[in-house]
Amino acid sequence: MEFTLQFVESEVQHVASRLIGDFPKCRIFLFKGDLGSGKTTLIKAIGRELGVEHEMSSPTFGLVNAYRSKAGELYHFDLYRIRDVEEMLDLGIDEYLDSGAFCFLEWPELGQDIFRSYPHVMVRLEQMGDGSRRIFAQG
Repeated sequence: MEFTLQFVESEVQHVASRLIGDFPKCRIFLFKGDLGSGKTTLIKAIGRELGVEHEMSSPTFGLVNAYRSKAGELYHFDLYRIRDVEEMLDLGIDEYLDSGAFCFLEWPELGQDIFRSYPHVMVRLEQMGDGSRRIFAQG
């Protein structure tokens, strides 16, 4: 399954709904895109879609934030500052991925060998020149 969609920020909740709806059995989502492309904004919208009631924030300094949602536990990772795969393993990334909880990971590039072992959706976001975003999702 895959889709491509161009959208503006006011449509992000619709995109979140579509992403979760198109991949209903998947729990691991990998988000790629330049700084400012909308990864965190989209993950927050997905959290709302799944029933997270607390304000979600970027886990840049803590690397992972945990939330309760109507769909169960949800983990939001920001792997931007991770230097190597060993650091990911020290974080316990495999335990999170094995948990069956929703895992949303920004900057997954270093962990491709780890993520290959798990069913996942690859989400790529691009900023367009007119201020809109384009999403490519494949799982």
